[in-house]
Amino acid sequence: MKLPQTIREYKTRGDKPQNLRLEQASLSPPRASEVTVKIHAVSLQYRDLLVVHGRYAGARGELVPCSDGAGEIVAVGAEVKRWKVGDRVCPNFALDHVCGDVTEETKATALGGNIDGVLREYINVPAYSIVRIPDHLSYEEASTLPCAALTAYCALLGPRPLKGGDYVLALGTGGVSTFAAQIALGSGANVIVTSSSDEKMEVARKLGVQHRINYKKTPNWDEEVRKITGGRGVDHVIEVGGPNTLQKSSRAVKDSGWVHIIGFVSGGEHGIPVETAIWNAITFRGLLVGSVMQFEDMNRLFAARDIHPVIDRVFTFEHAIDAYTYLESQKHVGKVVIQVSRD
Repeated sequence: MKLPQTIREYKTRGDKPQNLRLEQASLSPPRASEVTVKIHAVSLQYRDLLVVHGRYAGARGELVPCSDGAGEIVAVGAEVKRWKVGDRVCPNFALDHVCGDVTEETKATALGGNIDGVLREYINVPAYSIVRIPDHLSYEEASTLPCAALTAYCALLGPRPLKGGDYVLALGTGGVSTFAAQIALGSGANVIVTSSSDEKMEVARKLGVQHRINYKKTPNWDEEVRKITGGRGVDHVIEVGGPNTLQKSSRAVKDSGWVHIIGFVSGGEHGIPVETAIWNAITFRGLLVGSVMQFEDMNRLFAARDIHPVIDRVFTFEHAIDAYTYLESQKHVGKVVIQVSRD
């Protein structure tokens, strides 16, 4: 196909989502080692709210937001051999994080924060930074994978991979926690989910989650987790609350267990309970998404177990601001998606 010379893209100055601007921009042909991807769908995450509110460390003053997108290759550079026009792909969260550990250099290539992101109709990216979409997923489903799904995967199948029969505690029913539940279930683990909403916990039940705790009705949910596990505690905690939930997470995890620190949506001032960490040999591990290689590994698991992301609502490209507003309301279970292309 002939590439368009101009495209539409959203821009933010970090001055709240209501001020997102839909603008015209020029599109250049891909460089020799790049591919041009027509974006079909974009998914939102908590980080995207921080960016548009000007609270994300390292974000540029003005940029195209969002890191998670899915689309099809419409042009390839002269030196690209592995990919062809028509391939369905997702760019990785950090374009240069191909394998190995996170570095300052790879962090500098994170889409939608340090560099322009994917809330646009087309994007040029290095050929080494993209991952093939599993055949069983739609573009809308695939758009949820680069950050939320990969973060959950790297937590549970990282340095201490979970095993069949392990217990996993996922706080909440947002994107990362829901993916963690699905990955854990697909790996033969037992899952405990917390939520303030019985309606949201019903969604978790339908996914197969064995244990659900309403933390409004059971404020000492860490004690309930201990009861469920026969006093042992869980092997892994998906900790998205931050300071206000860390204390209880540390009491819910087993001796020598892992608390994967992924978010801080509940806020607060409490730090890691150092004495408990030492006495119970708990590992507190911060995560920053994953690499292209880990993305490919995760996609094989999703294909083998026929895992489909949970999508709460899909908004049109023209109503992207409404999608941000809905995400901020915290009414969703799973992911909020923006459909960029209708064809």
